[in-house]
Amino acid sequence: MIRFTSSVLALASALLYANAACAQTADVAASESQSDDTSTIVVTAAKSTRSSTAIPQSEIQKILPGVSPLKAIQTLPGVLYITADPWGYNEQNAQIFIHGFAANQLGYTMDGIPLGDQSYGNYNGLSPQRAVISENVGRVVVSTGAGDLATASNSNLGGTVETFSSSPLDRFGVQAAQTVGSYDTSRSFVRIDTGTFAGGTTSGYISAARQHARAWDFNGTQGGYQANAKLVHDSSIGKLTFYFDYNDMTQPNEDATVFFKPSAGGTATPVQLYTPYTKPFYYPDFSGYRTSYLNAMGNSPAAVGSNYRNYYSDAQRTDYLGYLRYDAKFSDHITWSTTAYFHHNDGAGVVAGPLGQSITTAQPYLDPNYATLPANCRFGANANGIRPTACTALTDAQAAAAGAALVQATGGSGLITRTTEYRIDRGGVISALNLDLGSHKIELGGWFEHNSTTQWRRWYGVDVNNPASSTPYIRPLDVATPLFTQYQGDASINQLQLHIQDTWQVTDRLLVQGGVKTSAQWADGRFPVQPKAGSLSGLSGGLPQGKINTLRWFLPAIGATYDFNGHEEVYFNVQKNLRQYQAYLAGGGGPWFTGSQAAFDAFADQGKPESSWTYEGGLRTRRNFSGDIGFDAQINYYHVVFNDRLLAISTNPGGIAGSGITGGTSILVNVGDVKTDGVDAAFTFRVGRVFSLYNAVSYNLSKYQSDYRSAATGIGGATDTCLGGYLVGGPDAAAHPENAGIVPTCGKQLPGTPKWMNKTVATVSLGPIEAQLIGDYVGRRFSTFTNDAGVPSYFLTSLRLAARIPDNILPLRKAEIALNVTNLTDRKGVSTLSIGSATNSYSAYPIAPRQWFLTLSAAY
Repeated sequence: MIRFTSSVLALASALLYANAACAQTADVAASESQSDDTSTIVVTAAKSTRSSTAIPQSEIQKILPGVSPLKAIQTLPGVLYITADPWGYNEQNAQIFIHGFAANQLGYTMDGIPLGDQSYGNYNGLSPQRAVISENVGRVVVSTGAGDLATASNSNLGGTVETFSSSPLDRFGVQAAQTVGSYDTSRSFVRIDTGTFAGGTTSGYISAARQHARAWDFNGTQGGYQANAKLVHDSSIGKLTFYFDYNDMTQPNEDATVFFKPSAGGTATPVQLYTPYTKPFYYPDFSGYRTSYLNAMGNSPAAVGSNYRNYYSDAQRTDYLGYLRYDAKFSDHITWSTTAYFHHNDGAGVVAGPLGQSITTAQPYLDPNYATLPANCRFGANANGIRPTACTALTDAQAAAAGAALVQATGGSGLITRTTEYRIDRGGVISALNLDLGSHKIELGGWFEHNSTTQWRRWYGVDVNNPASSTPYIRPLDVATPLFTQYQGDASINQLQLHIQDTWQVTDRLLVQGGVKTSAQWADGRFPVQPKAGSLSGLSGGLPQGKINTLRWFLPAIGATYDFNGHEEVYFNVQKNLRQYQAYLAGGGGPWFTGSQAAFDAFADQGKPESSWTYEGGLRTRRNFSGDIGFDAQINYYHVVFNDRLLAISTNPGGIAGSGITGGTSILVNVGDVKTDGVDAAFTFRVGRVFSLYNAVSYNLSKYQSDYRSAATGIGGATDTCLGGYLVGGPDAAAHPENAGIVPTCGKQLPGTPKWMNKTVATVSLGPIEAQLIGDYVGRRFSTFTNDAGVPSYFLTSLRLAARIPDNILPLRKAEIALNVTNLTDRKGVSTLSIGSATNSYSAYPIAPRQWFLTLSAAY
């Protein structure tokens, strides 16, 4: 139940301190002081100069026990987070937008520790659900406009998502929960708190979670194991905090469906119009896949085109994350917080599918005659063993024999497995000195991180006589030797961020905050293993290598709040932010996967990282009325100027999640600016502990400011045109050959992000019985850069019914049984969009159907 208690006031005070005074130290301290009973969505962060909303532990677990912290913030204003599973765990099809900025343009931390940019196949972090067990999350704070200067992130062009682990309890206790439900779901959680010891100065907990759940539309089981430990020693001279997280997870993945919409006046073929609602993989039907779906050469059915089915795909990740923090109390006016952290990750993204779909990569490595074959005699995609029409150097029989030899070379099954294998070793230090000088509170701080990361692209055979060695739950490298390593990328990345800010209490009513931060990155990318010629599309010579150093010493922020009467206040904030280049060496949008050394060198010399200016202001109110009635509300206006937007134009579009299975380099192009205007409004209305209603409405208008030239080879692709329409070259392209290749994005809405969203949470509590209904409206979204295609709006509802056993009946502190039903009306439609095309096509995942989950929880 959402209710107003003194703990809410404590939370608001913590948010004030975190955002206005001691960003790093106080945020963590605030999380550790949270009460287990705190239960409200905080829409009014008192005296914060930024728009900030928070969701506490109790509300997170009401959405769905074990839910991802990112999925939980979907109820907050201005936030769109969607995945194809109800917990929000699956990372392949996860998508987040906040005020028009996508996932890898936002900042993420857990207890102040940087979590990277959340890109799939991440090179510099991990997702929040892998960093902390859901039930151990104390709260999640979202700054939708711009994060605090102290936020340890190099990607927060837009807002920040800060997750905080809960603090140990001051008494011995055991908490446990068991969830069962749809599709063989089983989630188990247990936590043991020591209570205080060593003279009342020390406390800690250990906990573990196990989750297994079958996917709703294919035979794959998502799950894994996770453990957390936390120890806090708090004395008069300082506080020492130790935290450790272990996570091992496996996520079988569903492929997106590729949709094609012909241009105005155009037509589509039956193959292009084949768009199944789901694309489940075939596993474990190995025999059926080989004999009923693939042909003898390992080619998928021609009639399904890009929407072919794989045997399976999965993501496997293992993480170790730990930190040690000491908050030194030199005096009542001087504190110094220092945190050292380390993160190790190893993982693999695996796809086992038709050999024919991967033949353009496999043939250069496995065909001994490839180097001497005329280019027009090499097999095309999904055409293993088929002589190209233009080829005169081979007969049909010779081509078929060569294709059969490739089938045998890859295990005789007609399948091949592609992996992207990951390693991350990163460590860093975060430090902040806080000086309380009366009306001035000054913070000086910094963040340094060294990251050593490697990505391998490897290919494995699938043995026709041993299918049990090729499953979504086995890492191929553990059981087999790769057929070949296509490439290996090593990156060494150093990050440095410094900041200074002053919070000045000018009068009792007026607070002014100003400061500046620096952002520096030194990145060096190398490829110890280079791709063979012909195996990677768009590549001229080898993959580029070298260093890019980016230094921006002056990123300012200024803001203020004015409290009118203790209930209403206005605020504003202006801030500049920067997104450093992605040093991911297995694709993506970084400079190291452009098609040539010359393209990389030009970008290193002339390129500009993305930057943004964010302007936001708003009005807050906090009121209590007779009859134990409370009302909190905030309305926020924002304007964002996003400069030097970078677009990675893929040389191999289509296929899995919008990108061909064989991969390809990208042409990285600066395509100009985006301007955004929007409004968020949210309120929470409470009637004692009986009823509460939360509602948030958001409007976002994010428009590209220029067209761009699709034939650009790098650096600057933006044009000074604004052609309009949806056709490349403009609606009258034939009459204006000078517009050839110009993509008319000027004035178009940013795809993937809706203009309108609305979130509702209604809670009724009658004694030990509680009911909660959540509504989530997402408006129409465009799915191409020119807005010539889009997906309809949807409204999803979820329901929770809970019964708490009254006190003194059982020898337990808490005992509760709860039923959660997601997608209550069983709505169908599009959830996640995979956007990569200017016109005509996009990929999309379906909305998960109605599912139920029953949870029994108890605490002693």
